[in-house]
Amino acid sequence: MKNLHPNVRTKLEELCQSILEQPDFEQWRLRVDQFLVNDEARAQYVAVSERGEHLHHKQTQGLELPPDEIAQFEAERERLLANPVARGFLDAQEALQEVRDGINQFVGKTLELGRLPDGEELSGGGCGQGCGCHGS
Repeated sequence: MKNLHPNVRTKLEELCQSILEQPDFEQWRLRVDQFLVNDEARAQYVAVSERGEHLHHKQTQGLELPPDEIAQFEAERERLLANPVARGFLDAQEALQEVRDGINQFVGKTLELGRLPDGEELSGGGCGQGCGCHGS
């Protein structure tokens, strides 16, 4: 952050404070904390993640995925999602990621355009000028 102007740092601190003051933020953190101290939920999460990675690796290697392995993954995933602590964690992670993504998109578009983006530029999903997805 050595190229960060002090004014920018101050505004970032204000942004972060605003995030912390969001009514939902405390609830998201609580759900994450509850998950972190719940050994059962964490073990379920790790098991599903590892099995998912294993299946993904097989798939990228061009190997056929055995139906019983897929069924086992789906069953473990359903059990994970049925666990309220794990479900709360996953929902909180998704919400926090949406906040991160929104901030990154806004800042990224600002740097790309050299000005504040408008709503259409943020919601359009375009990848920038010169990509071929813009009308001529």
